Amino acid sequence: MNIVAECTVPEKILLAAAKLEDEGQSPFSAEALIVASWQKFPRTFGLKGYADQYPDSNKVLTSIMGEKGLTRRGWLAKMGQKLYTLTREGRHLVQKLMREEGPTPAAAAAVQAKLSREQEKFLLGLLATPAVEKYQQGLKLELTFGEGCRFWGITENLRGEALDSRLNRMRASLAEIDRLVGPGGIDLSNGRSVGQDDIQLLKKVDDYLSERFSRHLTLLRNRVEK
Repeated sequence: MNIVAECTVPEKILLAAAKLEDEGQSPFSAEALIVASWQKFPRTFGLKGYADQYPDSNKVLTSIMGEKGLTRRGWLAKMGQKLYTLTREGRHLVQKLMREEGPTPAAAAAVQAKLSREQEKFLLGLLATPAVEKYQQGLKLELTFGEGCRFWGITENLRGEALDSRLNRMRASLAEIDRLVGPGGIDLSNGRSVGQDDIQLLKKVDDYLSERFSRHLTLLRNRVEK
Protein backbone atom coordinates (compact mmCIF):
# COMPACT_ATOMS: atom_id res chain seq x y z
CA MET A 1 0.00 0.00 0.00
CA ASN A 2 1.22 3.48 -0.85
CA ILE A 3 0.89 5.20 2.52
CA VAL A 4 1.39 8.70 1.14
CA ALA A 5 -1.38 8.26 -1.43
CA GLU A 6 -3.79 7.45 1.41
CA CYS A 7 -2.95 10.62 3.35
CA THR A 8 -5.46 13.41 3.90
CA VAL A 9 -4.78 16.96 2.70
CA PRO A 10 -3.59 18.16 6.17
CA GLU A 11 -1.35 15.09 6.49
CA LYS A 12 0.22 15.81 3.09
CA ILE A 13 0.97 19.38 4.20
CA LEU A 14 2.50 17.97 7.38
CA LEU A 15 4.78 15.72 5.30
CA ALA A 16 5.85 18.74 3.25
CA ALA A 17 6.59 20.63 6.48
CA ALA A 18 8.73 17.70 7.68
CA LYS A 19 10.68 17.82 4.41
CA LEU A 20 11.40 21.54 4.96
CA GLU A 21 12.69 20.83 8.47
CA ASP A 22 14.80 17.92 7.18
CA GLU A 23 16.40 20.48 4.83
CA GLY A 24 17.21 22.77 7.76
CA GLN A 25 14.34 25.24 7.44
CA SER A 26 13.00 25.76 10.96
CA PRO A 27 10.97 27.81 11.37
CA PHE A 28 9.67 27.91 7.81
CA SER A 29 7.44 30.50 6.18
CA ALA A 30 3.87 29.93 5.00
CA GLU A 31 5.08 30.68 1.47
CA ALA A 32 7.79 28.01 1.71
CA LEU A 33 5.21 25.49 2.92
CA ILE A 34 2.87 26.36 0.05
CA VAL A 35 5.60 25.71 -2.51
CA ALA A 36 6.89 22.57 -0.75
CA SER A 37 3.37 21.09 -0.55
CA TRP A 38 2.78 21.76 -4.26
CA GLN A 39 6.17 20.37 -5.30
CA LYS A 40 5.62 17.19 -3.27
CA PHE A 41 1.94 16.75 -4.22
CA PRO A 42 1.26 18.77 -7.41
CA ARG A 43 -2.05 17.04 -8.15
CA THR A 44 -3.38 17.87 -4.69
CA PHE A 45 -2.07 21.44 -4.35
CA GLY A 46 -1.81 22.64 -7.95
CA LEU A 47 -3.98 25.52 -9.15
CA LYS A 48 -6.99 24.19 -11.05
CA GLY A 49 -6.16 24.07 -14.75
CA TYR A 50 -2.50 24.92 -14.07
CA ALA A 51 -1.51 22.22 -11.60
CA ASP A 52 1.94 21.70 -13.10
CA GLN A 53 2.72 25.42 -13.20
CA TYR A 54 1.31 27.11 -10.07
CA PRO A 55 0.34 26.15 -6.50
CA ASP A 56 -3.09 26.84 -5.04
CA SER A 57 -2.00 28.89 -2.04
CA ASN A 58 -5.52 29.14 -0.58
CA LYS A 59 -5.79 25.37 -0.29
CA VAL A 60 -2.66 25.22 1.84
CA LEU A 61 -3.36 28.34 3.91
CA THR A 62 -6.89 27.26 4.85
CA SER A 63 -5.52 23.88 5.91
CA ILE A 64 -2.97 25.62 8.14
CA MET A 65 -5.17 28.25 9.77
CA GLY A 66 -8.75 26.98 9.52
CA GLU A 67 -10.91 25.71 12.36
CA LYS A 68 -9.59 22.20 11.69
CA GLY A 69 -6.19 23.41 10.49
CA LEU A 70 -2.77 22.13 11.44
CA THR A 71 -2.22 24.82 14.07
CA ARG A 72 -5.57 24.10 15.76
CA ARG A 73 -4.79 20.39 15.73
CA GLY A 74 -1.47 21.08 17.45
CA TRP A 75 0.63 19.74 14.56
CA LEU A 76 2.20 23.11 13.68
CA ALA A 77 3.21 25.91 16.06
CA LYS A 78 3.16 29.55 14.98
CA MET A 79 6.53 31.16 15.71
CA GLY A 80 5.90 34.63 14.28
CA GLN A 81 4.11 36.37 11.45
CA LYS A 82 3.62 33.61 8.86
CA LEU A 83 6.37 31.52 10.49
CA TYR A 84 5.75 27.94 11.62
CA THR A 85 7.51 24.89 13.00
CA LEU A 86 6.50 21.29 13.56
CA THR A 87 5.35 20.43 17.07
CA ARG A 88 6.28 17.24 18.85
CA GLU A 89 2.81 15.87 18.01
CA GLY A 90 3.33 16.79 14.36
CA ARG A 91 6.67 15.00 14.22
CA HIS A 92 5.20 11.91 15.85
CA LEU A 93 2.43 11.80 13.24
CA VAL A 94 4.97 12.12 10.42
CA GLN A 95 6.91 9.18 11.83
CA LYS A 96 3.69 7.18 12.15
CA LEU A 97 2.69 7.94 8.55
CA MET A 98 6.10 6.94 7.19
CA ARG A 99 6.81 4.02 9.51
CA GLU A 100 6.12 1.29 6.95
CA GLU A 101 8.38 3.01 4.43
CA GLY A 102 11.27 3.41 6.90
CA PRO A 103 12.16 6.29 9.21
CA THR A 104 12.24 9.86 7.96
CA PRO A 105 15.64 11.60 7.74
CA ALA A 106 14.65 13.63 10.80
CA ALA A 107 13.81 10.51 12.79
CA ALA A 108 17.04 8.80 11.79
CA ALA A 109 19.10 11.88 12.67
CA ALA A 110 17.40 12.18 16.05
CA VAL A 111 18.95 8.87 17.17
CA GLN A 112 22.43 10.38 17.08
CA ALA A 113 21.44 14.00 17.56
CA LYS A 114 23.83 16.25 19.45
CA LEU A 115 23.47 19.88 20.37
CA SER A 116 26.13 22.31 19.27
CA ARG A 117 28.16 24.16 21.89
CA GLU A 118 26.11 27.30 21.27
CA GLN A 119 22.83 25.38 21.59
CA GLU A 120 23.96 23.83 24.87
CA LYS A 121 24.99 27.25 26.20
CA PHE A 122 21.64 28.73 25.13
CA LEU A 123 19.62 25.88 26.69
CA LEU A 124 21.51 25.77 29.98
CA GLY A 125 21.32 29.56 30.20
CA LEU A 126 17.54 29.47 29.84
CA LEU A 127 17.12 26.72 32.41
CA ALA A 128 19.21 28.71 34.92
CA THR A 129 17.29 31.99 34.60
CA PRO A 130 15.43 33.40 37.64
CA ALA A 131 12.21 33.25 35.59
CA VAL A 132 12.43 29.47 35.30
CA GLU A 133 13.46 29.03 38.92
CA LYS A 134 10.55 31.13 40.22
CA TYR A 135 8.09 29.39 37.89
CA GLN A 136 9.16 25.99 39.20
CA GLN A 137 8.96 27.19 42.80
CA GLY A 138 5.39 28.44 42.36
CA LEU A 139 6.46 32.09 42.65
CA LYS A 140 5.08 33.22 39.28
CA LEU A 141 3.44 36.32 40.73
CA GLU A 142 6.83 37.57 41.93
CA LEU A 143 8.31 37.57 38.43
CA THR A 144 9.38 40.96 37.12
CA PHE A 145 9.52 42.24 33.56
CA GLY A 146 13.28 42.52 33.91
CA GLU A 147 13.47 38.81 34.65
CA GLY A 148 11.27 38.19 31.63
CA CYS A 149 13.67 40.21 29.47
CA ARG A 150 16.59 38.17 30.77
CA PHE A 151 14.75 34.95 29.88
CA TRP A 152 14.06 36.19 26.34
CA GLY A 153 17.55 37.63 25.92
CA ILE A 154 16.28 41.14 25.21
CA THR A 155 16.69 44.59 26.73
CA GLU A 156 14.09 47.22 27.49
CA ASN A 157 15.72 49.45 24.87
CA LEU A 158 14.57 47.25 21.98
CA ARG A 159 11.53 48.26 19.99
CA GLY A 160 9.48 47.45 16.89
CA GLU A 161 10.84 44.92 14.42
CA ALA A 162 14.10 44.53 16.35
CA LEU A 163 12.16 43.31 19.39
CA ASP A 164 10.03 40.85 17.41
CA SER A 165 13.10 39.63 15.51
CA ARG A 166 14.93 38.85 18.76
CA LEU A 167 11.90 37.08 20.26
CA ASN A 168 11.34 35.04 17.08
CA ARG A 169 15.01 34.07 16.97
CA MET A 170 14.93 32.91 20.59
CA ARG A 171 11.79 30.81 19.97
CA ALA A 172 13.18 29.39 16.74
CA SER A 173 16.33 28.31 18.60
CA LEU A 174 14.21 26.62 21.25
CA ALA A 175 12.11 24.90 18.57
CA GLU A 176 15.24 23.56 16.87
CA ILE A 177 16.53 22.20 20.19
CA ASP A 178 13.11 20.64 20.80
CA ARG A 179 13.40 18.89 17.41
CA LEU A 180 16.86 17.54 18.24
CA VAL A 181 15.98 16.44 21.77
CA GLY A 182 13.00 14.42 20.54
CA PRO A 183 10.94 12.07 22.72
CA GLY A 184 14.00 10.13 23.93
CA GLY A 185 15.89 13.07 25.40
CA ILE A 186 19.54 13.92 24.86
CA ASP A 187 22.78 13.96 26.87
CA LEU A 188 24.77 17.20 27.06
CA SER A 189 28.56 17.43 27.06
CA ASN A 190 28.56 18.20 30.80
CA GLY A 191 26.80 14.90 31.53
CA ARG A 192 23.38 16.42 32.15
CA SER A 193 20.41 14.75 30.46
CA VAL A 194 17.71 16.96 28.97
CA GLY A 195 14.28 15.66 28.06
CA GLN A 196 10.97 16.84 26.73
CA ASP A 197 9.90 17.86 30.24
CA ASP A 198 12.67 20.48 30.29
CA ILE A 199 11.70 21.84 26.88
CA GLN A 200 8.02 21.96 27.76
CA LEU A 201 8.89 23.82 30.96
CA LEU A 202 10.70 26.50 28.95
CA LYS A 203 7.76 26.81 26.57
CA LYS A 204 5.35 27.20 29.49
CA VAL A 205 7.52 29.92 31.00
CA ASP A 206 7.64 31.70 27.64
CA ASP A 207 3.85 31.48 27.28
CA TYR A 208 3.29 32.75 30.82
CA LEU A 209 5.70 35.66 30.46
CA SER A 210 4.24 36.60 27.07
CA GLU A 211 0.75 36.78 28.56
CA ARG A 212 1.78 38.37 31.85
CA PHE A 213 3.86 41.12 30.22
CA SER A 214 1.96 41.53 26.94
CA ARG A 215 1.29 45.21 27.75
CA HIS A 216 4.98 45.86 28.41
CA LEU A 217 5.95 44.23 25.11
CA THR A 218 3.31 46.23 23.25
CA LEU A 219 4.67 49.47 24.73
CA LEU A 220 8.18 48.56 23.58
CA ARG A 221 6.93 47.73 20.09
CA ASN A 222 5.13 51.07 19.83
CA ARG A 223 7.85 53.21 21.38
CA VAL A 224 8.96 55.96 19.01
CA GLU A 225 12.62 56.74 18.44
CA LYS A 226 13.65 60.00 20.05
